[in-house]
Amino acid sequence: MAAAISLRKGNTRLPPEVNRVLYIRNLPFNITSEEMYIFGKYGAIRQIRIGTNKDTRGTAFVVYEDIYDAKTAVDHLSGFNVANRYLIVLYYQQAKMGKKFDQKKKEEEIQKLQEKYGISTPKDK
Repeated sequence: MAAAISLRKGNTRLPPEVNRVLYIRNLPFNITSEEMYIFGKYGAIRQIRIGTNKDTRGTAFVVYEDIYDAKTAVDHLSGFNVANRYLIVLYYQQAKMGKKFDQKKKEEEIQKLQEKYGISTPKDK
């Protein structure tokens, strides 16, 4: 069995975006950590973080011990139906996540400056 696993890993070239950390979206808001067992079906998990505040509800991060297990989970669980919600399973990409939050922060800064200087935008009218 170990020889088969090492052959699989030796011959498979993974795309650059593949990594051990998965970002899951569209989870039911009331999902429990016990219900996240479906991710353990595809390999050993190092960590699961479920979003709990207003901005992160319905999302989670799942960190696998092995990159190949993470790839298998993405392949099998993308579009999987959990409590009438179809999961969106993505590889976590730090650059994209940072940009999303930077954009939000910049929009808030602009809003504060507009309020400070009494500037209205077309959407305010």
